[in-house]
Amino acid sequence: MYKHILLPTDGSPLSEIAIEGGVGLAKALGARVTGLHVIEPFHLIMGGAEMMGDTKEQYEKDSLIRAQKCLATLTVAAKQAGVTCDGVSEKAAHPFEAIIAAAQSRACDLIVMASHGRRGIRGLLLGSETIKVLTHSRIPVLVLR
Repeated sequence: MYKHILLPTDGSPLSEIAIEGGVGLAKALGARVTGLHVIEPFHLIMGGAEMMGDTKEQYEKDSLIRAQKCLATLTVAAKQAGVTCDGVSEKAAHPFEAIIAAAQSRACDLIVMASHGRRGIRGLLLGSETIKVLTHSRIPVLVLR
């Protein structure tokens, strides 16, 4: 059925749920996984705590370290499950676009992501990379809650 699964990760607890579920699915199917961490560009005025007080150079250095840590979590989980895994990081202003592009360019046949499960106005206003991937991807997306 599925042979190559893309697992985007931002290092959050929700991403860890997706990693656990995606690696488990890959093991059951005999599939391989590719982990993806998207690094958003540095902006002078950002709300994220990881950017407060950073210079562009420091932000980029810290972002690469964070990407390596996020992907290492996936690599360890895959190795423990006996699943073939590789990890990549991409720079993009819109993570959902990078996720879809990575799945297409790496010939993934499934994307596995987690979701907060927000509904109604709250979900609409807050937006979600998962919703954007679901909306724009032609590759199947499995959402874990």
